[in-house]
Amino acid sequence: MFKSKRIATVACMIGLLGLSWSAFVPAQDAKPLKLNTTADHSKFKELQTTFNSGPEVTKACLTCHTEAAGQIHRTKHWKWEYVNPQTQQVLGKKNVVNNFCISIASNEAACNSCHIGYGWKDASFDFTSETNVDCLACHDTTGSYKKPSGLAGNVVTKDMEFPPGSGKILKAIDLSKIAQKVGKSSRDTCGACHFNGGGGDGVKHGDMDSSLAAPEKSVDVHMDASMVDFTCGTCHKTSSHDVAGSRYTPTAKDPKGAHLRGTSDNGNPATCVSCHGNVPHKGDARMNQHATKLACQTCHIPEFARGGIPTKMNWDWSTAGKRDAEGKQITLKDAKGHITYESRKGDFVLDENVKPTYIWFNGQVNYTLKTDKLNLGAGVTHINTLGGSPDDGKSLIWPIKRFGGKQPYDTVNMTLLTPHTAGNDDTGYWKNLEWDKALEAGVKVSGVPYSGKFDFVKTQMDWPITHMVAPKEKALTCVDCHARGGRLNGLPGIYVPASHPNGLLDKLGWGLALLVLLGVSGHGLLRVLSRGKTTGATK
Repeated sequence: MFKSKRIATVACMIGLLGLSWSAFVPAQDAKPLKLNTTADHSKFKELQTTFNSGPEVTKACLTCHTEAAGQIHRTKHWKWEYVNPQTQQVLGKKNVVNNFCISIASNEAACNSCHIGYGWKDASFDFTSETNVDCLACHDTTGSYKKPSGLAGNVVTKDMEFPPGSGKILKAIDLSKIAQKVGKSSRDTCGACHFNGGGGDGVKHGDMDSSLAAPEKSVDVHMDASMVDFTCGTCHKTSSHDVAGSRYTPTAKDPKGAHLRGTSDNGNPATCVSCHGNVPHKGDARMNQHATKLACQTCHIPEFARGGIPTKMNWDWSTAGKRDAEGKQITLKDAKGHITYESRKGDFVLDENVKPTYIWFNGQVNYTLKTDKLNLGAGVTHINTLGGSPDDGKSLIWPIKRFGGKQPYDTVNMTLLTPHTAGNDDTGYWKNLEWDKALEAGVKVSGVPYSGKFDFVKTQMDWPITHMVAPKEKALTCVDCHARGGRLNGLPGIYVPASHPNGLLDKLGWGLALLVLLGVSGHGLLRVLSRGKTTGATK
């Protein structure tokens, strides 16, 4: 009886408010809303068709997103070229060399599977074409979108044998289904290229690999899939398809402090400071003082390659070309199954949980281009040089991955060379494993004179570390630096107490300690000797 009256009372109140039961009881057959998008692309007739190529999908996308391709055309992701405003170096696909896969030149069909375009196989690629833009590379949500290496960034819409004669079949993907489920970029779409830079998972950066696709808190506190779950775009905020952040001109020291996203002239949104400010440690003046000299990453990324995937620390191309007794190519692996030697690529050194190298860094990066003359007297050729000093007022102490290599150079012209190392043609090193042919094929498209004589030179390339931020309880502690042989030992321009001996300071310190000891001991002795004695008036 009581229960019936209560229900009736509630019903009466709802009626008086002019509401209906449906406001409180959800319809059982209501279609679930897609809360992360404002459009259901499966309803668009333009996408309900069979697509025989990537450009056909892009053409359909552009019927609604009319300005998207033009925006893409202005970005570094499209041009793969950048003019450094500080050094005026023109950096890009034509002249930049690295010590991983060495060069894009003459290897376009393989390298450009990571380009956000279709069909870039050589210099004839049309960078002005809107339909050459690849929308799905960044907006796929199915995980089934693939751009196989060797196809110049094109997709497979019909099963095909590749390489020809290999017996390996590349399966077709359904572009229509993929296009109908597009959405925002994700760690998976960004990671499809950036996790695999340099020729494989975790190879290049050290702080970016497939463990960041769904990491635990211990690997990256921001991307932790079960907690805050940041995507790449959360920090690398995009405007008109231009993604914030740059490896060519990183922001080493951000003076602007925390700011609201979307406001004008607010600096780089991809820095730690843009969210946490320049005084990030609440109520801890000593730690905030450290932050005036140390990049956040220095303490909060204690090691890189922490997700269980090793990163390459050295790549020696000079040993490539070996075969077994039957003339077949060789692949050697370590105890964990990681490749340490490959006939096509040479020897590798891999490592996990790597302690970074520390340098003063002001954001300026200079590159050794393929036209620059080498100075072998320096011992190691620096592929890039990170600027910075303790005295320029622009630098902070940063963690970096220092990558070593050994790669070919022209012994007469004293320039780095760009070999043809990827492909399935007769001149490609892929098949014949002959450096002469690989270099001849590569330099034909490099635009740099080649004497025909070559050798190998040791090289070094530095990569600032900024991902894989550890939880605060796993950050560096005082003793990591303030100890003999500490993290910053040997870094110029600073004195870290207890990190290394200093004769004069040690003598002064021990002298003061001795004086204090003598003072305390003397005071104690006088107290003992004067015990029982009285002064002044007697009873």
